[in-house]
Amino acid sequence: MSLRVVGFAGSLSRPSKTRSLVDLVTLRAAAALGAAATTYDLTDLQPGLGTAQTLDDLDGLPRAIVAAILSADALVVGSPVYKGSYTGLFKHLFDLIDPAALAGKPVLLTATGGGDKHTLVIEHQLRPLFGFFEAATLPTGVYASGADFSDGVPASPPLLARIDRAVSQFATGLKHEPAATAA
Repeated sequence: MSLRVVGFAGSLSRPSKTRSLVDLVTLRAAAALGAAATTYDLTDLQPGLGTAQTLDDLDGLPRAIVAAILSADALVVGSPVYKGSYTGLFKHLFDLIDPAALAGKPVLLTATGGGDKHTLVIEHQLRPLFGFFEAATLPTGVYASGADFSDGVPASPPLLARIDRAVSQFATGLKHEPAATAA
């Protein structure tokens, strides 16, 4: 059975730097693991996400996307930074998810923002959110500012090196996980 890495970007715009970053990280992680990769964003969950009070209120594609997120072997998640935090609909999606549903799931955290003053969003917002779910967040998160992109694509050498470091941690953790559980 092949591993599945699912990326989820908390952005409503297309094109989106956040989606571009999550896509790249998800594809690199999947390549390192020999896994299948899929990326979604908030636009894929519209129009029903904003009015959903439970996951049962979602149907069709939004319901299938949530099922893919929950059943993935590993996640890459990211949000653009708005006023120092992740987006509201991104948080709303995770508010609908059962607290035990992501326990132990490897999660690589990413974020994008207009400048470097938002770099701590990973440590102060995203890591606590996924800590609540008892997900296994990687030590290295990936933050990218507007200067890290060229034509909407992650391009700066320091950003690409950080992605490679995070993906290496991701791949190492997932490769060792089955052996640890089998013992």
